Amino acid sequence: MAGRWFFFRKGLEAWFTVLIENIWGKRRIMEVYLNLAETGIGTYGANAGAQRYFGHDADRLTPVEAARIAAVLPLPKARDAISPGGFTRRYGNMIQRRAAVVRRDGLDACLRD
Repeated sequence: MAGRWFFFRKGLEAWFTVLIENIWGKRRIMEVYLNLAETGIGTYGANAGAQRYFGHDADRLTPVEAARIAAVLPLPKARDAISPGGFTRRYGNMIQRRAAVVRRDGLDACLRD
């Protein structure tokens, strides 16, 4: 029975993914995600994370700060954005390098105004 529930749930997730991608644009999907993502214990959204960790709004994050917040997203209760450990620091550095490629190659055009 558990297997059936798993496939039913995954089918619903796939359906809603297709539905959302056809109703909202990529910019709106990113906006909703960044406003709902848990960035720390009791902290939700990129802006709240920026204020908690760095004392200013997300629109003023440096590339290093933004990458550090992104690096804690998979496990925000176990990772630290202010003084990241080895893995989180390396992961944040990798995110920062990849973000530079996205910016340089214009791959973020779908998110710009």
